[in-house]
Amino acid sequence: MNLRQIEIFQAVFAAGTASKAAVLLNLSQPAVSKAVQDLERSIGFALFDRSTGRMVPTAEGELFHREVEQTFAGLIRLRSSAARIRDFGSGEIRLASLSALSTNIVPKAIAAFRQRHPQVAITFQTQMSSTIRDLVAAGQFDIGLTSDEVDTTGVTVEPFAIYRAAIALPEGHHLCAKPVLSPLDLHGEAFVALAPEDRTRQKLETLLAAAGAVPRIVLETPYSTTVCAMVQAGIGCGLINPLNAEPFLGRGLTWRPFEPALYFCTLLLTPPGRRSSRIAEDARTLLQSFAGEKPMQPADLVAHPEGVPADQGP
Repeated sequence: MNLRQIEIFQAVFAAGTASKAAVLLNLSQPAVSKAVQDLERSIGFALFDRSTGRMVPTAEGELFHREVEQTFAGLIRLRSSAARIRDFGSGEIRLASLSALSTNIVPKAIAAFRQRHPQVAITFQTQMSSTIRDLVAAGQFDIGLTSDEVDTTGVTVEPFAIYRAAIALPEGHHLCAKPVLSPLDLHGEAFVALAPEDRTRQKLETLLAAAGAVPRIVLETPYSTTVCAMVQAGIGCGLINPLNAEPFLGRGLTWRPFEPALYFCTLLLTPPGRRSSRIAEDARTLLQSFAGEKPMQPADLVAHPEGVPADQGP
């Protein structure tokens, strides 16, 4: 059995006679008949009843045709995949992001990517930064966006973007009267905190300790978006990435700048030792174009190990 015989069988099944199939395939009628006979000898049963002058499928031929149809559907998918690989370098893109970027930058970038590559399959997951790092290191995802405290062993890493932190407040909170908040303003306030391992929270705690300010932590969460939701519900105030506050503004939440300035720093991870496909490169370019802030440079990380210089903030 070979693929050419299967193609001829499919044509005869659809046309009803060997002569019509021969016209469709641009072959001679004897060549079509011989191919069908060779196929029948190969599989060990008759595919057509020839007693009526037509090629009428036998019961076994009907069953065999069902399998053939599935095979041809698979071939069509293979051709489509091959075309995507030829045009874009891959037929799919797999992206994982920390929660803070999953409701703003990433959707915009994916929408723009879909306009350019409507046939490319997209897999997207929101995960903890440590999980994203493991997925990228294992080659299961093409691009990962994480916070900067993640262990970058086993992945290729580059700075992605920085965002100046702010303090989210319930609307009507007494601190809303101040245009800028300082560590002492948070002393004794009900506070929704980020996870202890979050590097921006750790820097905030250093500033608070130096000022002698002790907020009253009422809840901890690893997600800046969850901080916003809790603040919106009136549970307390909290340190946030202002990007995550956009859906909540004017709906029970507002925010104020915080001094001294703190920054959320993000990284872009890719699998190690693997050349990115063209569509992966395009996805990365789009993500960076929607980042909105100037990415940190390696020199910045060396010169300012404790944070981003103030003149690079928003």
